[in-house]
Amino acid sequence: MDPATTAAPLTNDCDTEPRSFWSWWPSWRPTSMSLLKTTESRILACIQNDLWARFVTLQNHNRIWTLTVTNKGVRKPDEQAHKTPLVMVHGFGGGVGLWIRNLDALSHSRPVYAFDLLGFGRSSRPPFPSDAAKAEEQFVNSIEQWRQSVGLENMILLGHSLGGYLATSYAIQYPSRVSHLILVDPWGFPERPKPQIQEGQRSEVVKRPSPPRWVKAIAAIVSLFNPLAVIRAAGPWGPGLVNRFRPDFKRKFEDLFDDNTMTQYIYHCNAQTPSGEVGFRAMSESLGWAKRPMLQRVHLLPPSMPLTMLYGEQSWVDSSSGDKVVQIRSPAHTRVLLINAASHHVYADQPGEFNKVVENICKSVK
Repeated sequence: MDPATTAAPLTNDCDTEPRSFWSWWPSWRPTSMSLLKTTESRILACIQNDLWARFVTLQNHNRIWTLTVTNKGVRKPDEQAHKTPLVMVHGFGGGVGLWIRNLDALSHSRPVYAFDLLGFGRSSRPPFPSDAAKAEEQFVNSIEQWRQSVGLENMILLGHSLGGYLATSYAIQYPSRVSHLILVDPWGFPERPKPQIQEGQRSEVVKRPSPPRWVKAIAAIVSLFNPLAVIRAAGPWGPGLVNRFRPDFKRKFEDLFDDNTMTQYIYHCNAQTPSGEVGFRAMSESLGWAKRPMLQRVHLLPPSMPLTMLYGEQSWVDSSSGDKVVQIRSPAHTRVLLINAASHHVYADQPGEFNKVVENICKSVK
């Protein structure tokens, strides 16, 4: 293992972000990196296989919170160690804890790595540029530095939502490191639709009525803030907001936790100093469209790179982007699969089917 990969002393586990002008906020917001660590520990206690959780230090001194899960029941550990590892990248506002239904099953035959993206979860939260291309590059550079620090030659790279967008960008820049690219309900692929004007009609006919001035004013104010600012602005009412507006997270994991562990985890992941959230805002337009849609660049992936796109049948993400990717790339190396009765969080809605599909993909890679 590379010497840059070190297990941080427990006393320093929470020290992942510099103090700032807003450092007084946690005294009002019921959150801290320590509370995030405690909540995540309750989640990770469910893992039955061997777990190594530590901070991986990058060349620029940022730290990436990383899990490595291996099958403790395997008879010949060396055989598993020589197999191409699966690396899992979470989506916007998430963290490694959301993979709790998948880590044991997917580590049956090969090592599984999961990490908190730079600026999210327990990883370092550095400043991000406001330029979309530069923000994306900072994310991708951190993934490559992470790979170098961990010492992986290549990997099966799986990304969900924002993680899928960044995994694709990474695979375009570092194709030799990706043995198979798996995109789960990836964000940021389609181009933002433009208003359609029917031939022979004046544009005034098809334009919708302009919103009232007060709506425009509110929209302008909201656009000045990061997507999850309301959680932080709510202070002590923040956890209640997450419980109220995202009760699905509690339901998805209710057989593992009969309390608010998962919604508390989501809250603590997103009530800290915004960082990756700032990077995401730089890359996105209103309504969640990417400023640099990935459909415009997916042709840059090597035609021979295997690519599988998994979509939830009931997801808000349009799976037609996957069909367009098949048309753009070689159909022989691109597959699009729908998971029945699954929404955007495919891995949690239908974990059995998700794990089965991903495991079958992994079997195709040595």
